[in-house]
Amino acid sequence: MNALRTIAEEDGAVVVILDQTRLPKETAFVRLHTLADAAHAIRVMQVRGAPLIGATAAYGVALGLSEGQPLETILSTLAATRPTAVNLHWALDRMQRVLEKSALAGRPETAWEEARAIAREDAAANAAIGKYGLEMLHPLAAKGCLNLMTHCNAGWLATVAHGTAISPMYAAHAAGLALHVWVSETRPRNQGLLTAWELAEAGVPHTLIADNAAGLLMMQGKVDCIIVGADRIAANGDTANKVGTYLKALAAQAHKVPFYVAAPLSTVDCACPDGSQIPIEERAADELGAGNVPVANPAFDVTPANLITGIITEHGIVAPGELANVKP
Repeated sequence: MNALRTIAEEDGAVVVILDQTRLPKETAFVRLHTLADAAHAIRVMQVRGAPLIGATAAYGVALGLSEGQPLETILSTLAATRPTAVNLHWALDRMQRVLEKSALAGRPETAWEEARAIAREDAAANAAIGKYGLEMLHPLAAKGCLNLMTHCNAGWLATVAHGTAISPMYAAHAAGLALHVWVSETRPRNQGLLTAWELAEAGVPHTLIADNAAGLLMMQGKVDCIIVGADRIAANGDTANKVGTYLKALAAQAHKVPFYVAAPLSTVDCACPDGSQIPIEERAADELGAGNVPVANPAFDVTPANLITGIITEHGIVAPGELANVKP
């Protein structure tokens, strides 16, 4: 694991984030002083990854209350930043429940304490995901070097610590398992480069590939298992993740490659019955750099539950249809 942190406090009044829009070329930090700063950081993807977005939103509530803004304004401002990542709304709902029980004068400090708790819990949950994922990988590694594949970035950069989909890979590397990771570039924002940067920093063998090379590698028998993250998991196990995930799941089914989703339970939206009800964020056309032509730029797609081998949570690995039976 890299010693850098994605989010931290400074003097109990300022939040410091690692600016991910400048990675991997430059390591730079941004100080968030206000609610507007936090909302901007989430919207423009200075912070990204569902768990980290949730933690940043929680700190955004604390910043907003510290500057005297009404709770309702704070919640609505942050809720409007990113529509798909359910951890954002999970964190805001949790902050609202806690703060509505607190006296007005004590709300700012209560908000800071709860944001800290959310951050601590995310780190612990992701460490547990790594542990359970490692247990799953051990049998697959029996034949020799384990070839894994992931999509987008679900490492420590996308969380408070450890990562989700990459957490089992870090755990496997630390345990001495021989492994190699295929990292898809994840157009148009090339977030796979962040995964490659992470893995290089940790000394994990990896190869960056074009998104559309994934199916060929599976056909050639060069992929033993796929692990991806999630931005929202519906109650039936349908899962939204970075666009391109669905195509990998289809290829995995065709070539009998295990396909796992790794996410904390805060990513499960029990109020969302299935994937058809998950809102899909449409990003700006200029991200594709296509000039003056019609552009569609959905940021996510939905992988149906029947394509998912299992969901790795902080409470163990469960079948997609058994999420309701997992007790926090």
